[in-house]
Amino acid sequence: MHLNVLVCSVFCLPYVAGLALSTSNGNTSSDVVEVGWLEGKPALNVGTTFGLPWPRGKYPDDQVTFSASTDGGENVGLQSWVTSRWADGSIKWTGHAIPGSASVPDGYKVTARKGTDGQRKRGLIEVDDAQDEIAIDTGKLKASFPKSGNVLISSLSTPSGKIVGKNGKLVLQSQSGIPDSEGSSTSAEISYYRLESKINSTTLGEDSSARTLVTIRGDHRIGDSESTATHDPWIPFTVRFYLYANSDTIRVVHTLLFDGAADKDFITGIGLRFDVPLTGEELYDRHVRIAGVDGGFLNEAVQGITGLRRDPGEAVRVAQFEGKKTPDVATWATTVSSRLQWIPAWNDYTLTQLSPDGFNLKKRTKAGQSWVKIPGGTRAGGLAYLGGATTGGLAVGLRDFWKRYPTSIDISNAATDSGQLTLWLYSPASEPMDLRPFHDGLGEDTYAKQLDALEITYEDYEGGYNTPHGIGRTNEIFIRPFDSTPTSDELAALTEFINAPPVLVPQPEYIKQTEAIGTYWDVPSNTTTVTEAAKTIESHLDFLNKFYQGQVEQRKWYGFWDYGDFMHTYDTDRHSWRYDIGGYAWDNSELSPDLFIWNYFLRTGRADVYRFAEAHVRHTSEVDVYHLGSYRGFGTRHGVQHWGDSAKQIRVSTPIYRQIFYYVSGGDERIGELLHDLMDADKTFLIVDPRRKIREDNSTAGSDPDPTAIDLDLGIDFSGLAAIWLIEWERRGPRWEEAKSKLNATMQSIAALKNGFVTGLGLYNIYTAEVSPPTSDPENRGHVDVTHLSASFGLPEIVAQITHYLGDDLPASFDRAWLDYCYYYGASAAEQTTRYGESFGKLNLRQGHSRLTAYAAKRLGNATLAARAWSEFLSTDGFAPTAPWASVPVNGSQVLAPVDEAAWISTNDFALYGLAAIENLAQVGDAL
Repeated sequence: MHLNVLVCSVFCLPYVAGLALSTSNGNTSSDVVEVGWLEGKPALNVGTTFGLPWPRGKYPDDQVTFSASTDGGENVGLQSWVTSRWADGSIKWTGHAIPGSASVPDGYKVTARKGTDGQRKRGLIEVDDAQDEIAIDTGKLKASFPKSGNVLISSLSTPSGKIVGKNGKLVLQSQSGIPDSEGSSTSAEISYYRLESKINSTTLGEDSSARTLVTIRGDHRIGDSESTATHDPWIPFTVRFYLYANSDTIRVVHTLLFDGAADKDFITGIGLRFDVPLTGEELYDRHVRIAGVDGGFLNEAVQGITGLRRDPGEAVRVAQFEGKKTPDVATWATTVSSRLQWIPAWNDYTLTQLSPDGFNLKKRTKAGQSWVKIPGGTRAGGLAYLGGATTGGLAVGLRDFWKRYPTSIDISNAATDSGQLTLWLYSPASEPMDLRPFHDGLGEDTYAKQLDALEITYEDYEGGYNTPHGIGRTNEIFIRPFDSTPTSDELAALTEFINAPPVLVPQPEYIKQTEAIGTYWDVPSNTTTVTEAAKTIESHLDFLNKFYQGQVEQRKWYGFWDYGDFMHTYDTDRHSWRYDIGGYAWDNSELSPDLFIWNYFLRTGRADVYRFAEAHVRHTSEVDVYHLGSYRGFGTRHGVQHWGDSAKQIRVSTPIYRQIFYYVSGGDERIGELLHDLMDADKTFLIVDPRRKIREDNSTAGSDPDPTAIDLDLGIDFSGLAAIWLIEWERRGPRWEEAKSKLNATMQSIAALKNGFVTGLGLYNIYTAEVSPPTSDPENRGHVDVTHLSASFGLPEIVAQITHYLGDDLPASFDRAWLDYCYYYGASAAEQTTRYGESFGKLNLRQGHSRLTAYAAKRLGNATLAARAWSEFLSTDGFAPTAPWASVPVNGSQVLAPVDEAAWISTNDFALYGLAAIENLAQVGDAL
């Protein structure tokens, strides 16, 4: 069966559904929304996807049409879809795709109209979904995607019909051990494996108008090689190919999951490889281009005719260097043309980026001959081209190439009829990927020993839990075919594009106006009534964001698994972050820095903040969370290795950390997949008991848990589950009705606890999501258990979203229970005792909790409470107004390299100060 889809260049999408209409807040936004480029007008527009929010009730579920035009009024193609809905069914967020264009406007206007528009004009993109492959023609390239076998892209061709790429496949190299100088492994005992992609499914997105999405899932298996070793299929992958109408560039989102054993499976190479046809092209008209530093390029021919002892002629030399076809050889100086056989042909080129600060280049004439070094550099752009002046060629590039080291690019067989271009996401020139634990357990074989060790290194260790099995990583790759060798300037523009793909966003004021991502933040006020105190806080938020961005660069927080994260705590004596000390090392979303950074972007619209947050969400959603195995759906507490700590909890995997990026990006499919996959995360409580080490009776630790009575922390556990359920509900995911039911059941049962959230712990029923009183209070007489962590992982934000989402349908008793918690956390011991019969004891993180007080003050209209919120923010713990609010340079022999130090900063305070400042300014700013 063949499905041919011809797309509208002005495309309109109606939405039809049947839930009740709410008109509240329905007239607070224009029918026309402007979106602009995050970093100014880009040099290239090869198609873009973006998201837009809409007020509750503005556009009901009957029929709505979206269209787009440039800022100059020219109609453009628009593909649209709904990414979330309000509780009443009206549209909350939409995703939109625009096609590529030769000219790039300053921005676009998206118009929403009730009703449908039947006009459709034929466009450029064509999709043929056949039984064995999917063929796509964007008007600027053609690509074929097989549905079985080991090849993901069987052919890539230009509009003129030149096939410039074939047999695009994933390659994986690994080995069974690492020779240790004092260990038992020797090279003779180690097996080496070469594997290739094996397709399990190839699917086409539902809509293929302005944008087409092809998704291929599979794993890696032993390929056709000389290796006689056997290996089970492993390293599952999902590769998404995004193709836009009128676009000559394919965006690839490559995700892999590690499903091996850390002590037996050592990856030595992860790559994407293409064959590049070169038949009929003279060696001197074949060109190699490799991106260097800051737009620079290596510009070479396979057989060079510049710099020779004899000159072939200026026209010949210039043509070769510029990548153009050289004049007929008969016109060359015979002193050169008669001696071409003596000029070596360079068959192979390799660039290796083994650190964030240096790459090496080399080339050779063929295997068995010496490599010749080429001067390298610092940070390579991550793109390479192989092709000919008449046959055309292929460019492939990796985003954040040097930031995700060790990476490399191989060009091989360039002197044969079929060259190869391999982009290595993990370079085989590097050391094998070693994911083993960094220590041997140190004798911590009992809970008592582990808890005692926690007191000194802050590492929550337990044997068997420090496994990487199930973690993931996602990379972005870009592919572009060329009819002929492009200029270096064209490739430099493409390199710039792939390292900062253009982003379209609406203004922060519009996002805020719609209330589609919460009401607890606001844009900074620029009016003359802004107090000096508010201006000071704004300057502090700016400093914190810039400081952490700078620390990523100065501290070299880069690497395949590490890029996107930052450290937890500083060591003032060593002038370094505590990278090697237990839970003080990698942060792994501790106390919600994700939320701070993303909310800071929402209110400022700053490009630097977006890029920082984007890298962070790509890391924390993949590396810090398990996607396979026993711990699936849980994340790992902060530690020296991202997966090393034994505290596996939902507080790390909570989807509220990914929510803003998902919606602003227009519904990033990988993030959307992660959001939905968490729907079964509560079942992991049957495997991992977060309280196993601190139970008064540990004799039951090994018994089978009761699925109807799982200990549930009403703060860090409920916040994660509530976020899972709300986001699945608003996205109308496949299990949204189940999510809605579970969220309502949990809210009702928490409210039924005599002390509500102050109870601290309840017994959770995995099947019904109901919460019963804890075992310490079976008759629900009123247990009190309040900790500083309960509200530190998105609980205030997700409850505020639920409250706003449900409106009048929110259980009043749940609302009262939450407002009580918000009020009494920061109340005096006497007030707590009067209300609950006992005080909460000594609590900290009061600065971060001031946002709870501010929320209650806003909801209750309580000016006294508003003043208390600011007192908690300014005069308790965390960052004080009298802190330096500056960094100092440290250099010389005290440090490995010069750095800017702010020894008074910790990431816990960075996160909570930032969130509290944003939310307090929004909710009780007039009381400052």
